[in-house]
Amino acid sequence: QVQLIESGGGLVQAGGSLRLSCAASKRTSRIYNMGWFRQAPGKEREFLASISWSGSSIFYADSVKGRFTISRDGAKNTVDLEMNSLKPDDTSTYFCAADTTNYNAPLRSYQYAYWGQGTQVTVSS
Repeated sequence: QVQLIESGGGLVQAGGSLRLSCAASKRTSRIYNMGWFRQAPGKEREFLASISWSGSSIFYADSVKGRFTISRDGAKNTVDLEMNSLKPDDTSTYFCAADTTNYNAPLRSYQYAYWGQGTQVTVSS
């Protein structure tokens, strides 16, 4: 089992920034890719970004490209999501997830076997 714990959510004004962090533990050797998703009430879970465990492959959703940056710290087994120029539409619960299958393009929620509990991000106008 892979355990994922997110942190860093909170309340921020529009135009502000937040940095989310996801700490992975327990059998991290099984992880090939890490992803960030978000889900607002009544909406489908939305892919935001992914990074391979080696850090060599990164994908972004068009909706966040240029505003969000995903990164990893191999020594700490953490994956961060730096979010800039936040908008009220970014208000959501944010989840990190681990792909233990090694998908080439891990853009879909079904490709991730393990999920964190989520952290709330609220952007006020």
